[in-house]
Amino acid sequence: MRSDNHTTERNSETPLVDERASVSNSNLKLDSTRYELPAVKSSDRIIYHFGYSLLYNEAHEQASWVAYELTGVETNKLYERSDRFITDPLVSSGTATDSDYKNSGYDRGHLAPASDMGWSDVAMVESFYYSNMSPQLPGFNRGIWKSLEECVRTWAIDNESIYVVTGPVLTAGLSTIGENKVSVPNYYYKVILDYREPGVKGIGFVLPNQSSSLGLQNFVVSIDSVEHLTGINFYPSLPDSLENAIEQQQCVSCWNWYKKSSNSSGQSQNKSGSSTAVQCSGITKSGERCKRMTKSPNGRCYQH
Repeated sequence: MRSDNHTTERNSETPLVDERASVSNSNLKLDSTRYELPAVKSSDRIIYHFGYSLLYNEAHEQASWVAYELTGVETNKLYERSDRFITDPLVSSGTATDSDYKNSGYDRGHLAPASDMGWSDVAMVESFYYSNMSPQLPGFNRGIWKSLEECVRTWAIDNESIYVVTGPVLTAGLSTIGENKVSVPNYYYKVILDYREPGVKGIGFVLPNQSSSLGLQNFVVSIDSVEHLTGINFYPSLPDSLENAIEQQQCVSCWNWYKKSSNSSGQSQNKSGSSTAVQCSGITKSGERCKRMTKSPNGRCYQH
């Protein structure tokens, strides 16, 4: 769901992007449930941008989490990257700046990727706010982290709509860069929820901030384990029984790990090429796993 209702009023220094926001209001989703938002304390102040929301961590000068819904339609790129990194006007305490990252040896790593925001000029510009950046080693940012971002976009297409929460693992004693002492995380996480009828599923990742030649499947964890690591309660809007079932999952075969290609009949193919029937990975609304068997590459039966 998108929202142009910000938590504070803009001042005269606000970037032009907010003056254009009304142009893209037709993109707003009016569903009243924000499934992507983690649980927060009464003292927490969620910052809502056009394409994503975040909880800013002043002690570490970056977001504790960034959350957004991504639909298959939104993976169609309509606007180019702005590549203009700017401070976030909604973070009243201030964010990191260009000078913090200059000559630091770290990339300004997106949490909500710019490529997930190409559906709106407003969302694209706001994706370059420093509140959406975190210090990432170049080999990580341009390697396995990018691969995971691409995989998530594939899943948005596969499942029509997914809910993504991502961020750094912030702990005491981290090294810092710049005058603003921006913490350099050792690990990053990402959790994804597919909440489309009639079956739902979830998956989590924890990746070290370093280059890796391993496949993404090596970093799959349950959402429960990410909650224990970060102290964040993900997807609290789900019914308790369903939330528990989804967050205990660690099902690699539930998800498509390969980009789709069309064959001569227009059917989508998967590189795994498996012809072995397996139990469907879909979960019913009662929180139970589907009992049907399937040979589908995505691990789900015809109803899921």
